[in-house]
Amino acid sequence: MGALDDVDLGLSLSRGEEEKELAECGRRLAQLRLTLGGLIGPRRLGPPLLVAFEGWDAAGKGGSIKRLVAPLDPRHVRVVQFAAPSEDERRHHFLHRFCGPLPGWGGMSVYDRTWYGRVLVERVKGYATEAEWRRAYREIAEFERMLAAEGTVLVKLWLHISAAEQLRRFEERAEDPLKTWKLTEDDWRSRSRRPDYEAAVEEMVAETGSEEAPWHLVSAESKRYARVAVMRQVIASIEAGMRRVGQEPPAPVG
Repeated sequence: MGALDDVDLGLSLSRGEEEKELAECGRRLAQLRLTLGGLIGPRRLGPPLLVAFEGWDAAGKGGSIKRLVAPLDPRHVRVVQFAAPSEDERRHHFLHRFCGPLPGWGGMSVYDRTWYGRVLVERVKGYATEAEWRRAYREIAEFERMLAAEGTVLVKLWLHISAAEQLRRFEERAEDPLKTWKLTEDDWRSRSRRPDYEAAVEEMVAETGSEEAPWHLVSAESKRYARVAVMRQVIASIEAGMRRVGQEPPAPVG
């Protein structure tokens, strides 16, 4: 049994429950974000906030990110998507390309895919040697400790779905002319190697989860549940992160 086996994929919410929760969480998140930015409350900058999304293809990362940032002023959050590194990016250390969009104090960034590609897709597909991806565990842990020491609130999310649900979503995308662009031959090839990816995810969680930067495995079989769970976790992480740097989170507004 591994960490993924402990995720309860039976969790779900109705549409009404989702709407109610997203509205309530959205108001709280907006309040916290404005407080971190020094725009309300004591008007001092709060710690940097970085929300890092990983998960299976078709697990709902895009939809969760969309709901997460919807309550926020777009000037107050930066959403960055990372695909395969370019030829120029491969000339640098694998962490290099992730540093530019990092948030400073008072800032917020959301990463759609992260440096964990080194120990996931690059490991499974052989783009990194075994020596490189094994060394990456230590390099990632040190990188995240550095961010945490600076005060960064790092929220690492893995959106988990079953193989059967992933297949259903793939087939749904293949049949929808407005969603076919989301599905590639590479996605199908990756799905055929799910056992290899599961082993990589389990080792990733075991090797890189820490007190400063724990992994949060989100049940995403129900997209509605996942969207709310992501919002709740980000809110809880912000409140805990503020307390770590000696800032008391504001009382929720009515």
